[in-house]
Amino acid sequence: MPFHDLLSAETSGDRETFLNIPLVRSAIEKGATLDLYLAFLAEAYHHVRHTFPLLALAASRTRDERYQDALVEYMEEERGHEKWILNDIRDLGGDADAVVRRGPGMACRIMVGYAYYAIEHVSPYAMLGSVHVLEGMSVLLADRLADAMKASLRVDKEAGFSYLRSHGSLDMEHVAFFRKLVDGFEEAQTQRIIIENSKIFYRLYGDIFRGLEGNAEFRHAA
Repeated sequence: MPFHDLLSAETSGDRETFLNIPLVRSAIEKGATLDLYLAFLAEAYHHVRHTFPLLALAASRTRDERYQDALVEYMEEERGHEKWILNDIRDLGGDADAVVRRGPGMACRIMVGYAYYAIEHVSPYAMLGSVHVLEGMSVLLADRLADAMKASLRVDKEAGFSYLRSHGSLDMEHVAFFRKLVDGFEEAQTQRIIIENSKIFYRLYGDIFRGLEGNAEFRHAA
């Protein structure tokens, strides 16, 4: 079995747990309030702005040149995406400057902090657990979420949804790139690290959405 298929199989339960978070399920089906969407974008900003530094750190900590080359390519693709999120916030009437000043919520801090820890103290390959979860969920859900949000907010324009659209079906090339990359890892220990960290990142990324579930606007909308 190709490793990407094994990775998907081994983490299928974690993926289903994430998809069954009430906020995720509700937002995909019915959209959400503007306040909740802005809260989501704020948390996205605070973890996406670490993507480039984390990729760079992983590249600096591995001697695997094939993996390094892939990380450098990821870096070129991911650089500056946090700026798109701030533009979306502004387009929707939010205060992007306040988002930057306020900082991330607890769950986001923990997820980002763990990513740095894992690369330094577990393995540079741990970064692929984050890529598998965050990028995989974006490709699976981003377009559906954008469509649901536009319907619930009753807007026709695309302004405010550039981050989601760029990480939806348009990102399918990244999925193929990731599949080819991980299928090249044949060492059992490396595979174990990627699987274990994918499970961890499903939990940590899910905790961001679980935290947003406490938002009064979500409770009202649900």
